[in-house]
Amino acid sequence: MADAAPRLKGILEQLLGTPLPVRIRTWDGSQAGPPGAPTLVVRNRRAVRHLMWKPGELGLARAWVAGDVTVEGDLYPALDRLAGLIWERDEDARTLTQALRDPAFRSAARGLLGLAGHPLPPAPPPEEARRPRRGLHTKHSDRRAISHHYDVGNDFYEIVLGPSMVYSCAYWPAPPPEGTLEQAQHDKLELVARKLGLEPGGRLLDVGCGWGSMAIHAAREHGVSVVGITLSQEQAAYARKRVADEGLTDRVEIRVQDYRDVTDGPYDAISSIGMAEHVGSERYLEYATVLHRLLRPGGRLLNHQIARRPHRDETSYRVDAFIDAYVFPDGELAPLGTTVSLLERAGFEVRDVESIREHYALTLRRWVANLEAGWARAVALTSPGRARVWQLYMAASALAFERNRIGVNQVLAVRTPESGASALPLRARTWN
Repeated sequence: MADAAPRLKGILEQLLGTPLPVRIRTWDGSQAGPPGAPTLVVRNRRAVRHLMWKPGELGLARAWVAGDVTVEGDLYPALDRLAGLIWERDEDARTLTQALRDPAFRSAARGLLGLAGHPLPPAPPPEEARRPRRGLHTKHSDRRAISHHYDVGNDFYEIVLGPSMVYSCAYWPAPPPEGTLEQAQHDKLELVARKLGLEPGGRLLDVGCGWGSMAIHAAREHGVSVVGITLSQEQAAYARKRVADEGLTDRVEIRVQDYRDVTDGPYDAISSIGMAEHVGSERYLEYATVLHRLLRPGGRLLNHQIARRPHRDETSYRVDAFIDAYVFPDGELAPLGTTVSLLERAGFEVRDVESIREHYALTLRRWVANLEAGWARAVALTSPGRARVWQLYMAASALAFERNRIGVNQVLAVRTPESGASALPLRARTWN
């Protein structure tokens, strides 16, 4: 009798202690769960083994990346329903051995073992970054982490990001969020440029310059000289070609360089857009101090950074298992207040903080649509697993921004001189 789905549903509800919010269809054709709910398709017994050995987010992610679990129809409603079980609960993932020590879990564990068909754990998908979390945020480990994320292939990123090749939150008109992704990214770059007060003849350091979009915009539209730095060889090669095609080689230099190795200050302004998430809590004060040193007195920093919600007990914070294994190895998110405090400790005067959380959700939904529209080519350029990683990561992140589980902020800070003259206008936000 085909009964894998109702059996799996019952076991999962016993383990989770709550009704399953999605419908399940298993490899034997059976179904169970709320009628009309999004359907999670469990394609084989290996998916059960993933969940058995890594209960919670990482096990489900491994099954998704391997293609053992899929969603029928629209991915967003399924992820939204699963969020309360995966991303919004205190996740203490257990191995089968640990579960068996708890009498409340024994029958469920036996049920999973019966469905799994094999007692041994499956190998993680090859897309998983497997390395110990020690020696974090050395120059070597940062280069390795950046390479894992960004050296997927420039052609792949062209599919996802579109012609703008900007891999950070766009800035949409409101209301409603109309217009193209390219225009919204242009508007974000211009917003950063105006906040920094870029003027012809000035010097800009673009930390984590990506594929060169901010550097090119600043040089072309505002007449500044720009040094852009990245740890990705592929990004640097792509950015240098774009700079040459724009005829800006006399004003834009792209380097493969760690921010800790930049010594040719002072700069009039520094932009750090979507880079500080890679720095790590142990190194953040050093990061802020280095940037403070590289600015001239009166120079401005625009730090554009994703933030998480603060924990009542900050020692309980754990890096997201899926993101750490498949997307941003060694990446960390900090609460906004922590970031502002560390910038101030480094000597900066924080002058403006703007949350653009909803803008990132809109951006991510456009990226997901781009990926799905170019799915066949994206798979050919990378792998089916890599495409599934990015689809899941971006769709789940869009929901996280929409539900205020994470945010993104632009922090404008100044290396204010001893005289106290910040050179900022008396009325803030003249850039809007």
